[in-house]
Amino acid sequence: MDRYEPLRRRTIALVGLMGVGKSSVGRRLANTLGLPFRDADTEVEAAAGRSISEIFAELGEATFRDGERRVIARLLDGPPHVMATGGGAFMNGETRALIKARAVSVWLKTDLEILARRVGRKDTRPLLTGKDPMEVLKAQAEARYPAYAEADVTVETGDAAHHITVGQVIEALSAHLGEPAE
Repeated sequence: MDRYEPLRRRTIALVGLMGVGKSSVGRRLANTLGLPFRDADTEVEAAAGRSISEIFAELGEATFRDGERRVIARLLDGPPHVMATGGGAFMNGETRALIKARAVSVWLKTDLEILARRVGRKDTRPLLTGKDPMEVLKAQAEARYPAYAEADVTVETGDAAHHITVGQVIEALSAHLGEPAE
C-alpha cells in the first residue's frame, strides 16, 4: 500500500475565502494523490451554460447557491476526488451537511492582507465588483469563519508556494485520519 492510499478513500473538499488557493492548491493536491480534480465553480458554469458573474447578475446569488448545492451533491455522489468549492458554498447549511457526510473538508486559511493582494489582481469575482477587496474580505471573514471552523481540518497557508501548502494539507489530512504522513 502506498502512503497516500488512505487519503484516496474519500473526497477531499477544500473550503475557504476567495483567493486562498482552493483551485490551484486543489489541482496540485489531486495530482500528488493521483485523484481527479473538480472545481465546483467550473462545474456550476458548465451546468448553467453561463459564467458565475452572469448567474449572479441575471438570476441572483440565491439561484446561484441553489445550483451550486445541487452540483456539489452530484460531485459527492461520484468516486473520491479533490474538490475546490466556491468561497460561499460551505455557508449553505445543506451543502455543509453534504460535505460533512460524504467528504473530508479542509479549510485553507490565509491572512486577509495576502488575500486582498491576490484577489485585487483580477476583476472576475462578482462579489468584489466596484468594492474594496479588503473590506469585502473582512466582512466575509466575519460571516464565514464560524462555518469554515466546522471543517474537519484547518491548514494555515500563509503566503507559501502551492507545493508547500499541498504538503501541509497532506500532513494535516494524514494526522486527521490517523495515518502516518511519512
